[in-house]
Amino acid sequence: MDTMGRSSVITIESLSKRYGASTVVDNISFVAPAGRVTGFLGPNGAGKSTSMRMMVGLTSPTPGSATISGRRFADLRNPGREVGVMLDASAQHAGRTGREILTIAQRMMGLPGRRVAEMLELVSLTETEANRRVGNYSLGMRQRLGIATALIGGPAVLILDEPANGLDPAGIRWMRDLLRGYADQGGTVLLSSHLLREIEVIADDIVMIGNGRIVCQGSKTQLLQSAGTIARAADMYALKRAFDTSGLPTTVSDDGALRTDADPTRVGRVAHEAGVALIELRTVDGGLEEMFLQLTADTQRERADTQRERKGA
Repeated sequence: MDTMGRSSVITIESLSKRYGASTVVDNISFVAPAGRVTGFLGPNGAGKSTSMRMMVGLTSPTPGSATISGRRFADLRNPGREVGVMLDASAQHAGRTGREILTIAQRMMGLPGRRVAEMLELVSLTETEANRRVGNYSLGMRQRLGIATALIGGPAVLILDEPANGLDPAGIRWMRDLLRGYADQGGTVLLSSHLLREIEVIADDIVMIGNGRIVCQGSKTQLLQSAGTIARAADMYALKRAFDTSGLPTTVSDDGALRTDADPTRVGRVAHEAGVALIELRTVDGGLEEMFLQLTADTQRERADTQRERKGA
């Protein structure tokens, strides 16, 4: 990454997009810092792609702003050397070969010719595949080519929309390792996906969006801790009494264990101070996926209700 020496931050402030009476993105704000992978998560139709199009100047916000280290994407002198973008791998010119597409990008950015071969090797596209027309590529091959095009300029920032689409398990692991290494070297990665379990593995920070609105954001560690804790003791009555005394609200799970929103460290401390021996202590199963389904339940119902109203109008 040639520009990695300069730390870059993506800053989104009050970003909105309306089409007539329809609000697709609703006043979202967050920061994607350098040296970290920020997962931008939500179901299809949540507003992720529209938000990313606004970040790179393809769609105008109404209102709000998106900047890279204080500058709009449109104001960057040579954007590809500062921000690597992949929004739709399927939009590549079907009549050109993979090598031709990378060569065009290399020449437009004023890069040395060797960068084409370096990128082909990086994304594991063979000589035969590189000389094949993109119209004959699988979706996974297009994704690899799209990532190569995003990286060819050695940018300090990557903005990728659903880069795991079409990749097999080995390809997903390859992509994960590539982006993890990129961030570990100081790069800024903003990665959108509806594959929550996959993003849970790679992301440092999470921004969850539902129906155009941010429903939750923070570090992955903080969010997973806030998902709740399951605790069980030989004496469940004593454990419940200890929780009540400490002001920890609890519910009883289907298997009789106690569930609380407190993190495991606090739960363990409360039990220890009350002299209650725990036989089970863990975070709630489901991770980000379960949390997301709970957090977006209301916004998804709103969307469904709106669609029904429109059909009935």
